Amino acid sequence: RMAAAPPSYCFVAFPPCSKDGLVVFGKNSARPRDEVQEVVYFAAAAHDPGSKVECTYIEIEQVPKTHAIVLSRPSWLWGAEMGANEHGVCVANEAVVTREPASESEALLGMDLVRLGLERGATAKEALDVIVALLEEHGQGGNYYEDGSSCHTFQSAFLIVDRNEAWILETSGKYWAAEKITEGVKCICNQLSLTTKIDAEHPELRNYVRSQGWWNGDSDFNFSEVFSLAHDHLACCSGRESLEKQGGDVSAQAMIDVLRDKDSGVCVDSESFLTTASIVSVLPQDPSFPCVHYFTGTPDPSRSIFKPFIFVDDVKLVPKVQSPSFGNDDPAKKIPRFQEKPDRRHELYKAHEWARSLLENDQDKGQKLMRIMLDLEKQGLEAMEDILTRTEVLDPAEVVDLFYDCVDTELKFFK
Repeated sequence: RMAAAPPSYCFVAFPPCSKDGLVVFGKNSARPRDEVQEVVYFAAAAHDPGSKVECTYIEIEQVPKTHAIVLSRPSWLWGAEMGANEHGVCVANEAVVTREPASESEALLGMDLVRLGLERGATAKEALDVIVALLEEHGQGGNYYEDGSSCHTFQSAFLIVDRNEAWILETSGKYWAAEKITEGVKCICNQLSLTTKIDAEHPELRNYVRSQGWWNGDSDFNFSEVFSLAHDHLACCSGRESLEKQGGDVSAQAMIDVLRDKDSGVCVDSESFLTTASIVSVLPQDPSFPCVHYFTGTPDPSRSIFKPFIFVDDVKLVPKVQSPSFGNDDPAKKIPRFQEKPDRRHELYKAHEWARSLLENDQDKGQKLMRIMLDLEKQGLEAMEDILTRTEVLDPAEVVDLFYDCVDTELKFFK
């Protein structure tokens, strides 16, 4: 049983650490090695009064209007590991273990809360409020993995970012605390990180931990100390140092480099876990510029390329990074769940498997392919830099098939 939480890493860099008034967000999603992640877009939508929304395990009340979102998600579930919405809000979650066992009863997954926050929040703070209200109402619980043989459950931590600020939200059951960030570099990984600087919290949090005998009320209230398992509370993150070393120049490229770093442990490639997908988002603090979100859609960022996506109306859908849909026949939807594992690989994932085996087995050809891919990525990064530095307003027609074309070009290289 994989009791340890998968070691994902999320980062945010604000000025003065990041370049030219940009907020830069990044996440590596560490998940079971064979799990497929897809990249999916959902347009903004209006919903009838009284309608419901079917999340991974439970149904909840729908809201009148949901924002347009783009997600990177394990393709068997409803929610997401990470994603963004049309208002420049980005959310990523981390599975964490606290001194309270996570519930096996099916409720909302941390990953469902990522999507719900993005669909319903037009700012980072709104997304946070949405997540904690839903946590209070429905609770969190249920299997984190597509595994019929055992139930893997975790509590959740979130990094919620917009053009102006970020919130680190950490939860245990329905209890939570949050810290607001507006400058410098922050990293969250799969353990609690909040200490005594708490800017918002569950109204009953302190009463609850006193009633449990975890805090006497006399010392400073330190969230991680109170909620972590005794041996668990370590300094988090080597990736933060590499970002801080950039000295005010954290850019999309710098964030990508950190996510690719295997030596630091940020890019996970272990017996149980692999970085199955990655995201980097660049959020200009000046709202007249568009936000740019880069997705890999494939495992191992050191062997994948980051492809840009910009929200515009009628953005072209990209079926080649979407997993096949099994509808109600999906073993994830039938009770008992996960009795079999269908083949969820999308077209880009399959092509990328071929490229990975080439990289592993034929050094010369592999190196050559990787150089071509990185060159393609660089062209994308440079084109986006141009969009973010020019004076005239972006014409939506210019980027409506941006992500589609990048995926298409990548596939052509693999063929």
